[in-house]
Parts: sequence; structure tokens; C-alpha cells
Amino acid sequence: MVSEAHPVLVERSALVRADAATVHALIDNFHHWQQWSPYEGLDPGLQRTYTGPDAGVGASYTWSGNRKAGAGTMTITESIPERIVLDLAFTKPLKNRNVTAFLLEPVADGTRVTWRMSGKQNKLFALIGKVFSMDKLVGPDFEKGLRQLAAVAEKV
Repeated sequence: MVSEAHPVLVERSALVRADAATVHALIDNFHHWQQWSPYEGLDPGLQRTYTGPDAGVGASYTWSGNRKAGAGTMTITESIPERIVLDLAFTKPLKNRNVTAFLLEPVADGTRVTWRMSGKQNKLFALIGKVFSMDKLVGPDFEKGLRQLAAVAEKV
């Protein structure tokens, strides 16, 4: 029997009261993620490796941590003023690959930032998804990250 992949989409948006260039710089350089990412506090001993350029296309961030943090790699595949796209590959505790995008829309009060993750769930993730909605599992993390991103960007 052929394994069917099940689509997944998690998306959250928030207003950041800072210009798009400031927000873009905080997302486009993985070295800045320690300031705002909701996942950075999951393991105080998290091991991080940065490769490629500091920012933009080709910048890559590999992490390995405890059970909560897991392990994986993110690589920026597109970086333009209104969008940053990442290839996100989880290796532990479960293997999975997703596309993550940050959409930046200048608005009167600052920048509307949309954090979107899309991909396909393998059978195991689809089964987990029947019990735990991926939107309910990951969405609150995105909301927290966007609040933290706003707090950092609004101080710059």
C-alpha cells in the first residue's frame, strides 16, 4: 500500500509596530532568532550550528537539543523584502519536512507579519493529527513567537 501524504497548514499573523526592513532583518538572520523564536527556550543546552552566509538565501541553522527541542535544519531558500521562505527539516524526534514562510506586509501602523508552515504529513503525523490538531499544537508557538518578534523589533 502506498503511503498517502496529508497536507498541513498552520498560519498566524500579527501587527508589528516597526518597519518591514527591521522585521525582515530579525527573521533573515538566524543569529537573531535567539531573541524572539518561541523554540529557543526549550533547551538551555541547545547546540546550534550556522553555515552559509549570515543572512539571506543559503543561510542555514542546524539545532540539536533535548526531547522538547528535537533536532533539525532550517535553510533560507528565498529572501525578498516582502517574504522569507525556509526549508525546514526535522530529524528528531520524528522526521518531517515543511516549508515555512514569513510574509511581511507594510501597513499604516508598521508591518503585518504572517508566519506560515505548510507541508505534507506522513502517516504517523496524520494519525497524531487525528488526536492533536497541528494547528492547535503549533499555532500557539507561532503566536508567542510573533509577540516576541514584535517586542524585539519595536525596541530597535
